[in-house]
Amino acid sequence: MFKSVNYSSVIFILIILLSINTFAQNKKNNRWRNMVDTTAKAGNNIRCVDSIYKKNIHTVQLRDVSFELSQPILNLESQGTLFLNFDDFDGGNKNFMYTFIHCNADWTADELSTAEYIDGFSDNVITDYKFSYNTIQRFTYYYVSFPNPNIHFTKSGNYLLKVYEDGKPENIVFTRRMLIYENKVTVMAKVKPASLVEYRTFKQEIDFTINHTGYPVSDPFGDLKIVITQNNRWDNAKKGLKPVIIKDDDLTYDYDEENVFDGGNEFRHFEVQSFRYQTEFVKSIKKDTGGYHVELMPDQRRSSKRYVTYTDMNGNYLVKVQEGTTSETEADYCTVKFFLSSENVFMDGNIYVFGAFNNWQCTDENLMHYNPTRFGYECTLYLKQGYYNYEYVLLKPHETAADQTEIEGMHYDTENDYTIYVYHHPPGTYYDQLVSVKRLNSLKDR
Repeated sequence: MFKSVNYSSVIFILIILLSINTFAQNKKNNRWRNMVDTTAKAGNNIRCVDSIYKKNIHTVQLRDVSFELSQPILNLESQGTLFLNFDDFDGGNKNFMYTFIHCNADWTADELSTAEYIDGFSDNVITDYKFSYNTIQRFTYYYVSFPNPNIHFTKSGNYLLKVYEDGKPENIVFTRRMLIYENKVTVMAKVKPASLVEYRTFKQEIDFTINHTGYPVSDPFGDLKIVITQNNRWDNAKKGLKPVIIKDDDLTYDYDEENVFDGGNEFRHFEVQSFRYQTEFVKSIKKDTGGYHVELMPDQRRSSKRYVTYTDMNGNYLVKVQEGTTSETEADYCTVKFFLSSENVFMDGNIYVFGAFNNWQCTDENLMHYNPTRFGYECTLYLKQGYYNYEYVLLKPHETAADQTEIEGMHYDTENDYTIYVYHHPPGTYYDQLVSVKRLNSLKDR
């Protein structure tokens, strides 16, 4: 027998399902509209990270003009100078232009217009360049300094430098992060062994206090944003810290886990300032019609080995040539072969060669591939002559922070640089100010 159908109930259910579908579609459309708006504000799918969009562009460097290994950070009051340089393998003379995008503390584009944070021209041409000299790899070396007579900055915060070509802002060549800060609050900080006993010999804890005497902070929990980086990496930065103790104008951040970093290990290194002789950790140097080829000594896993101290550059690199007077145009390029011995394949992630030379990022370029005939991981990179720090990291699926401890190990004794960024978003304003930058070192600031 057929059961009777309650049509009113069916109609009611259909109405509910239709409403749910309409709600979901509206939500999806709103999300897409927000994505479009954000894309339009940031500039045609631009990513607010250090990124190169053109394969002909190499060795992009942005730093303080006074020191080759410095960070791209400016003081708003003193208006120091940042120096940008890069190589273009296409050669010749191109029409490169640059502009800046003001960003929030989380590196998303904010709502400020360029006129609100730039005094002068918002878009400028890079007019200075030199041609490579006595190199197999031909390139044009471009450079520019700022602030300059055409551009000054009027607000603190995170900035994204965007270089584009032929007067077309959508034709992006590369982007670079930079920061401009003010000294509105004072940060007192130190590096110590982790408070938890099980981490004490492996991890480093960053405890600090912010004093804002004379500078009003109405809501320390909501208006302040704290970011701590290790060796200028942003992928493993500590964020979201709130004050544990508030006493008068002092805000104390003293945690047991939230402000703790893996100590890591001293960086591996190699030097190719000259192709005439093999330096430490260089196995061979060969030359053919395609250029120079450098093979490094095989590297071993260090996670189970004892800590050995030596001086490094905390992951940085330095372009330098020995047989020449001008490294930026006389340093040549070479293929550098890395090899990490490993009898087993890492099944829980990919292995990368990692350092400032590739902007602390895990990409297809620095991804290592396992060679079963050699029992190890291989990677070949095209690098400019100089001195390089690097390490091997493991990046697991669905994670953004690369892990160096799996291969390199971790020790409290390791020398690391830390930077504390203090952002303030006062009520009634619509951008994140960078009100203090505190640099410290694990050996000097204990």
